[in-house]
Amino acid sequence: MALFALSDTHLSLRTEKPMDIFGERWKNHTERLKYFWEKAVGKEDTVVIPGDISWGMTFEECQPDLKFLNDLPGKKILGKGNHDYWWSTVSKTQKFFDDSGFDTLSLLHNNAYLVGNLAVCGSRGWFSDSANPSGIDRRKIVLREAGRLERSLEAGAELRAEELLAFLHFPPVLGDFVCQELLDVLEKYHVKRCFYGHMHGQYSIPKFFDYAGIRFTVVAADHLQFQPLPISDPSEKF
Repeated sequence: MALFALSDTHLSLRTEKPMDIFGERWKNHTERLKYFWEKAVGKEDTVVIPGDISWGMTFEECQPDLKFLNDLPGKKILGKGNHDYWWSTVSKTQKFFDDSGFDTLSLLHNNAYLVGNLAVCGSRGWFSDSANPSGIDRRKIVLREAGRLERSLEAGAELRAEELLAFLHFPPVLGDFVCQELLDVLEKYHVKRCFYGHMHGQYSIPKFFDYAGIRFTVVAADHLQFQPLPISDPSEKF
């Protein structure tokens, strides 16, 4: 029962959004993702996908993309990204999953999941870049995301896992950027490993780095060459 992470699948089986316009690395990315996923992931394994799952704007538009994921081996825990406009309330989205027969998909939102001895927790997070439109209330969004992350980690703590893992779409720390509100929550719950996506094309950033006693690892699909990243249990060394 292994745990993997792979963010930013950016599927577009019904919508016209070819990803290879963002670089050669994205060429045939859906086919490559399927190949590497089936090679690595078994039916008893779990893959966390922290955001930017489908380019679909509605349930109807994202249905083929989610079916594609549902039919791949293993269980999938989905987090929300800044491009997941199809994502509605938990109750409406879960009903859509149920009506569509998506029985291997679960939502990560104010909750947590126990996978082996690891607790899967997380939220969308916040990052100051061009993905954030001007005129927004940064403080309001950051406090909302910090609250969601804390509720998720609280739920994870109740599972009495050996380790709480955090999965965010946006990196809470990267280069000169630090979202202190999110970092405070991670430190409060003694999170030692945090996985994030969102960053594309910037392949010079490190695969992982340590900050404030936390290891931050990028799991955006293009950084991983579309190969799900295995996550070890806490008894193994990084």
